[in-house]
Amino acid sequence: MADIKATMVKELRERTGLGMMECKKALVEAGGDIEAAIETLRKSSGMKAAKKAGRTAADGALAIHLADDQKSGVLVEVNSETDFVARDENFLAFVGDVVKAVAATGQTDVAALMAGDLEAQREALVQKIGENISVRRAECIDGDMIGGYVHANGKIGVLVNLKGGDAELAKDIAMHIAAVNPQVAKPEDMPAELVAKERAIYEAQAAESGKPAEIVTKMVEGRVRKFLAESSLVEQPFVKDGDTKVGQLLKNAGADIEGFVRFEVGEGIEKEEVDFATEVAAQVQQSK
Repeated sequence: MADIKATMVKELRERTGLGMMECKKALVEAGGDIEAAIETLRKSSGMKAAKKAGRTAADGALAIHLADDQKSGVLVEVNSETDFVARDENFLAFVGDVVKAVAATGQTDVAALMAGDLEAQREALVQKIGENISVRRAECIDGDMIGGYVHANGKIGVLVNLKGGDAELAKDIAMHIAAVNPQVAKPEDMPAELVAKERAIYEAQAAESGKPAEIVTKMVEGRVRKFLAESSLVEQPFVKDGDTKVGQLLKNAGADIEGFVRFEVGEGIEKEEVDFATEVAAQVQQSK
């Protein structure tokens, strides 16, 4: 039996993207020959999934799960490469399994969450569908009244945490957040560094006006207040009633906002742009 060193397993993992135990087993069967192990893995379904791991999965779907008493909620994002797959019933069933698993375990660390049956399901789905699929992130929140909303196309999802209020109000607030995308719940929640950055921009703009210093100061503070109002949930006009601010809506219901989570599919993922000719040339080169 060949002496399988940790460095050999590491190299095979890096070259295939497969799990440690699977790589070690392949090396044992190949007598320590890495190239032979790769050839063996190429013939397996697991290798097919791994070969696609480098392709950018920036589409996908979101799902929420609310406890029956609405004291807790879960929001997850699962990515695919295309919107076509994001609407596939098999893919959506997998998304449902993921959100149920998070709700059952409270586990939001994706690596830990996927260390078991879910990873096997994912690999089987990649094999069946032919696209890279990845569980990107998950969030759990607990509170007095948790509400949620996923936009009809499944691309924007929100969880809200209210103190007081009811399920209908919580859903309305979540719907507003999905549509308007506030940065924070309240003006005082805005990070100081962001306020300072905006103030510096306004100061530079106002300085060019040539107006007296005291006027410039008032202009800057006015613009900062406007920025905070436009970016803060409670200061925004409610999406269903433009004459009522969200803060007033909450106050009328004897409620307050404790926080919220908003996911948008693919946000922050840089999609790889490859023109058709380049892609074909790369495939031809790989087939040689």
